[in-house]
Amino acid sequence: MGYNLKVTIDKDSGFCFGVVYAIDMAEEILQQDGHLYCLGDIVHNDEEVNRLKAKGLRIISHEQLPALKNEKVLIRAHGEAPETYRIALENNITLIDASCPVVLKLQNRVKTSYDQQEKILIYGKHGHAEVIGLHGQTNGDAIVFQDIAELDGMELPDSFTLYSQTTKSVDKFYAIKDELLSRGYDVKANDTICRQVSNRYDELGDFAARFDKVVFVSGKKSSNGRVLYDVCLRRNANSYFVSDSSELKRENFSPGDTVGICGATSTPMWLMEQVKAALEKF
Repeated sequence: MGYNLKVTIDKDSGFCFGVVYAIDMAEEILQQDGHLYCLGDIVHNDEEVNRLKAKGLRIISHEQLPALKNEKVLIRAHGEAPETYRIALENNITLIDASCPVVLKLQNRVKTSYDQQEKILIYGKHGHAEVIGLHGQTNGDAIVFQDIAELDGMELPDSFTLYSQTTKSVDKFYAIKDELLSRGYDVKANDTICRQVSNRYDELGDFAARFDKVVFVSGKKSSNGRVLYDVCLRRNANSYFVSDSSELKRENFSPGDTVGICGATSTPMWLMEQVKAALEKF
């Protein structure tokens, strides 16, 4: 006897517009040219990256960029530091710039702050593509931290401007601002968090609460995925994190369960459809 699970995909899950824009752009050029270089993973989802690699997308690292000449290179939604544009100019590389407009606006603000000699703190994940691009706008002078504990015992300037990676939690950003103010710093906070991401927190929590079980589909590398999975878990203890349908465990489900499927802003809809199909076979 089958489990006869009732499975629903969250209609608001899936790629944010920045990622859709980058992937559409890549597919268009791949169709014309048969190949295209991309600086770093186009999206933090291995399955989607592999789908595009099969169409001719070639992922290169920042270390490999200077060796490339006279080619087209895609800049993904996360954006890039000024150095990348400089190398491209020198090497006659055509940049296909798919930087997300929300990220570009933030880069611009950070650069303006820096040019006005403001001291800058960036709340974001160390080594994250977007954060590296932001750090580059300040010639590497900004202080990057992903947890307020990192600032303990650090010599901070008396007054500074606080920025955030676009996919961070709004609540956490304001909690950090309040904490720094209470420590006596003069903080100018610039909330540049993407509302398409932050609005998902509330919607996702409500979605997760409606089902017996929740399957959250995301790449392991997605920082947005970890945060959103935690949102599900807080509202529904029976939430499971999978990268694809092979990671589903039959013993986590009971006959007749209602199951909600949702994902990160880097999770393709086709992957959630595959997970749904696998669950319906239980």
